[in-house]
Amino acid sequence: MDNNRKNNDNSDERRSDGGDGLPKFNFTWIYMLVGIFLLAYYVYSNLSQRRETTWADFEIMAKNGDVDKLVVVTSKSEGNVYIKKDKLGQGNYTEIKPNDLNGDPNRPHFVFNIGPSQVFSDNIKELQDLLVKDKKSKVAVSYEESNWIDYVLPYGLPLLFFAGLWIFILRRMGGGAGGPGAQIFNIGKSKATLFDNNTKVNITFADVAGLDEAKEEVMEVVDFLKNPKKYTALGGKIPKGVLLVGPPGTGKTLLAKAVAGEAGAPFFSISGSDFVEMFVGVGASRVRDLFRQAREKAPCIIFIDEIDAIGRARGRGAVQGGNDERENTLNQLLVEMDGFPTDKGVILMAATNRPDILDQALLRPGRFDRQIGIDRPDLKGREQIFEVHMKTIKIAENVRAATLAEMTPGFVGADIANVCNESALIAARHGKTAVDLDDFNYALDKVIGGLEKKNKIISPEEKQIIAYHEAGHAICGWFLEHAHPLVKVTIVPRGLAALGYAQYLPKEQYITRKEKLLDDICMTLGGRAAESVVFNKISTGAQSDLDHITKLSYDMILNYGLNEKVGNVSFYSMMNESYTRPFSEQTSWLVDQEVKNMIEMEYDRAKNLLREHRHQLDALAAALLEKEVLHRSDLEAIIGRRPFEDPTPGESAPAVGEPAS
Repeated sequence: MDNNRKNNDNSDERRSDGGDGLPKFNFTWIYMLVGIFLLAYYVYSNLSQRRETTWADFEIMAKNGDVDKLVVVTSKSEGNVYIKKDKLGQGNYTEIKPNDLNGDPNRPHFVFNIGPSQVFSDNIKELQDLLVKDKKSKVAVSYEESNWIDYVLPYGLPLLFFAGLWIFILRRMGGGAGGPGAQIFNIGKSKATLFDNNTKVNITFADVAGLDEAKEEVMEVVDFLKNPKKYTALGGKIPKGVLLVGPPGTGKTLLAKAVAGEAGAPFFSISGSDFVEMFVGVGASRVRDLFRQAREKAPCIIFIDEIDAIGRARGRGAVQGGNDERENTLNQLLVEMDGFPTDKGVILMAATNRPDILDQALLRPGRFDRQIGIDRPDLKGREQIFEVHMKTIKIAENVRAATLAEMTPGFVGADIANVCNESALIAARHGKTAVDLDDFNYALDKVIGGLEKKNKIISPEEKQIIAYHEAGHAICGWFLEHAHPLVKVTIVPRGLAALGYAQYLPKEQYITRKEKLLDDICMTLGGRAAESVVFNKISTGAQSDLDHITKLSYDMILNYGLNEKVGNVSFYSMMNESYTRPFSEQTSWLVDQEVKNMIEMEYDRAKNLLREHRHQLDALAAALLEKEVLHRSDLEAIIGRRPFEDPTPGESAPAVGEPAS
């Protein structure tokens, strides 16, 4: 057994070094070569700026009276020649502009080697005598020893600069970290955030509301981590993976943190996109490093958020390059999940809202043994979520969590948190000491319809069209048996395109009948039908309504099989898997005709309903023009009670309002 463990450790080391027994390429050499090249270029550029000359040329300069002074550096055996300023830029010095000393006032215009000091002394004395004989000015000659600054400035400072830059890059890239398989820049090291005793996860199941069924499932995971021997003693195996599946904002990440907080175990948190890099092999290296750290911290939890970033089905939509790297990362993840023993207490949790695109090898038992669905919260769940978020807000006495839960069908935990935060900000903006129900209503309007456009100028004619459009929705919904009960209708402009909207309260139902869908289409067409009945003209304000009913009509025929002529067929899965229509041209023509006939039939039905209740339509439109916002009680006062018994307030369809564009 010990030999096997040693072999496993050796294999881990081989994988951490390169995966195939070869050492990984070290990027340090690239940066070192770049630094050396830049330093060499700097030194070369300094040397190339030296204008070399000879003693013979210097004699000619001196005889022509061009030399201002000669500075002899004895330690370097160099003579530094300075030309008079009035001679620069002309004659033999056209390439040297006036005041051009290469950016350094102490830099000479020419440099020559003086040779042996005795020979130079004789030559300079002979030259000075010749200049006196010709009645010309002597050359001012001075002698000096070289200064250490002459070496530090051109060579030492660049070296110090690149050394400092090198240290800065090392620290920025995490070069100081060590560990098996770690490179200097840690590019292949896992980016997972570790929550342990030093950074303990403070979230518990008390902070998670509305997920009672999901919490019961993950409770067992907590028990596995606390008492693993309780299950292994009976021959059971701790599950390797738990996949949390649900729409965005339903609390998948929060639930995973609560599991770690309850278990008191180390918690590695990382996003699926953190494994993706432009360098080949980095993703697989980070997966290996993540599981290596997890084995050292066992028992622990690894949480990968948005695992679909690396877990997509292999071979689907193949693209050369990045797709191959993603598949290599997925392959390494599959290998690691098979590699770590189940008695070590390492549990992998992952979250996604796209389980349909995940690779089947990733979903099989033995890897992700459990899949926990986290759906939108029901009425009771929303009430619990409101109670959790309202603990941190100063709430007025007229605010009840149950009331707010009924007003927010289809909302997920993130939406509810947003509503609570917006209501607190609105109350603070108006200088209130507590958040009341009006603040929550205003926050709901803002979340559903967008920001109120108080300064948007709408002509009286357009405002009348909008009022009748929204009144048409309200009248059709009020007098259709299967329509959702109306809560509020408004013509206040909100968002980018919504000039008004009607808010409904859907009931809890998981099976929808054909009559209900047809009533929804009729109610949605009520806005355009009202324009046609009242003005005998139609406008572009029904664009979002038409988009909704077109998708719904095609779904009824192609997905749900709710059309007699097309029959009991469903092309939903085929349409997703194929880029072409999985039916003939004749069937396509029939579907188009049935969709058109269905919409026209409901459109005529909406117009007839509005003609029948024209008096209520005019009264409601007039009230909207006067007040701009009408609630259910206002509708009852204007058009009477709804003739059908309202369903029990409860559950939720995904959308709350229907904005009219």
